[in-house]
Amino acid sequence: MTNLVERYMAAWNETDPAARAEAVAGVWTEDATYTDPLADVAGHAGIAAVIEGAQGMFPGLVFTPGELYDAHHGIARFTWHLGPEGGEPVATGFDVVELAEDGRISKVLGFLDKVPSV
Repeated sequence: MTNLVERYMAAWNETDPAARAEAVAGVWTEDATYTDPLADVAGHAGIAAVIEGAQGMFPGLVFTPGELYDAHHGIARFTWHLGPEGGEPVATGFDVVELAEDGRISKVLGFLDKVPSV
């Protein structure tokens, strides 16, 4: 599962549209959903668009895994950080994911714990 979280973070950090589409397809099922306080989308194109939007809002920042990881019965939760590489995070949160039979993510429920003031 650690590998999945690493690939998940890599997809969120991928800035090349073609490589991002490939990363999204490798991590999420075709009909996967992604819901957080700012987005509610389905499918690879919708997920890739949310990632691109986050990168546009926070240029130059990267997602990294947080300290918490827990999984059971095809469900996992993990924390994440968003900030400058090697620096203090400006945003933190946690995601709960459902896994499909093939090990890819079929559903993400995201929560924001710390968000920057705009």
